[in-house]
Amino acid sequence: MHPTALKNHFHDLRPAMLETIQNLVERESPSMEKPMLDDLARYLQGRFQDAGAEVDLLPNSTHGDHLRAFFPGPKNTASRPALILGHFDTVWPAGTLTDRPFTIRDDQARGPGIFDMKANLVLVEFALQALSAPGAGLRRPVVVLLTSDEEIGSPTSRMLIEAHARQAEYVLVVEPPLPGGVLKTARKGTGFFVVEIEGRAAHAGIEPEKGISAIVELAHQIHYLQELNDVAAGSTVNVGIVRGGTRPNVVAASAAAEVDVRVWTRAEAERLEKAILGARPQTTGTVLKIDGFFKRPPMERTPAIGTLFERAQQIGAELGMKLREGSTGGGSDGNFSAALGVPTLDGLGIPGAGAHAEDEHILIDFLPERATLLATLLQQL
Repeated sequence: MHPTALKNHFHDLRPAMLETIQNLVERESPSMEKPMLDDLARYLQGRFQDAGAEVDLLPNSTHGDHLRAFFPGPKNTASRPALILGHFDTVWPAGTLTDRPFTIRDDQARGPGIFDMKANLVLVEFALQALSAPGAGLRRPVVVLLTSDEEIGSPTSRMLIEAHARQAEYVLVVEPPLPGGVLKTARKGTGFFVVEIEGRAAHAGIEPEKGISAIVELAHQIHYLQELNDVAAGSTVNVGIVRGGTRPNVVAASAAAEVDVRVWTRAEAERLEKAILGARPQTTGTVLKIDGFFKRPPMERTPAIGTLFERAQQIGAELGMKLREGSTGGGSDGNFSAALGVPTLDGLGIPGAGAHAEDEHILIDFLPERATLLATLLQQL
C-alpha cells in the first residue's frame, strides 16, 4: 500500500483507533496487579489475532503474562524479523480511572496510561493489520513483544527481550516521543543501589560514647556518593530516600539509603558501579553493606542506530514529516536491545505529554501520521 493511501486509510480509521484506545485505557493495568494485567493481555491477544497475527501468551508466575504476536510477512522469506517492543503495564494504581476517566477534549485524549503507552499499542495493531493482507507490503516477518513489567524495571521480561532482539534485524520501540514528536536514539542507563549501615545503639543522654551512629556514617556515605556525580559526562548519582534511627534520644543503630544512578555510556556505568560497590566505612565500628546493579544498560547512539534513524528520517521526509532525533535520561526496553548491538529506534509513539503525571494525554491529530510512519518503516526497512 502506498504511503499516501496508508495515511488516508488511517485517517478514515481514526474513530476506530480512538475507540480501541479507550478500551485499553479503561482496562486498568498496574504493574503489580497480575489479574488485571492478565485480563488486558487476553484482550490484546484477541485483537492481534483479528489483525492477522499468530499470538502466544507467555506465562509469568510473578507478574502479568507477556504477549508475543508474530506476523509472518512474505512467503518463502528467510529474512530476519523486525522486532517491535512495547508494554501494557502502567504506573497508575487500580481505581485511578474513577477520578480520571478517558476523555476527549479538543485535540487531546486523556486517561491514565494513554501516553505511556496504551495508545501506542493501538498504532502497532492498526499498522500491522493494514500490512498483513497479501500484497500489502510487509517486507519481512515482524515479532511484536508486549510486556507487563516495564514500569518496574522489566525484571521478568529482560531475558525475553534480549532473546528476541538477538534474532532481529532491527528493533522499533513504540514508547512516547520527545516533545515535538522527536525520536529517541540515546537513553541513559539506570542503576539502583541500596546502602545499609549497622552501628550500635546507646542512650544519647546518659552514655552516648557507647554508641556508634549509623546515621553519622550514612552522612559520610552520602557525601561520598554525591562526589561521584560528573556533570560533564552527564552521570548523576542521586540519594533519593534515607532512613535511620528509632528515637531522638537513641544513638542510631541502623540507617539506609536508596540511590538512583544514570549514565550515558557503558564505561561510566562500570566506573560508578565499581566506585559505589567499593565504598568503605568511614566511622570506626560501623558495618557497611551495599547492594545493587544497573537495571538497564545505556542506549548509546552507535553508528548502527544513527543509520537506522537516517533511514527513518528519509522515510519521514517522503511522508512530509521533518523527523528529528534526541536523547532522554529515562530508560526503556530499547536499552536492552541497543546494548546487544541491535539497531534500535525509540520514541515512535504518538506525540503528547504528561507521562506518569495527572495531565497525561495524546494529541489525536497525530494518530494517522504516526500510524503511517510505523507502517511505512515496516514496508521499507
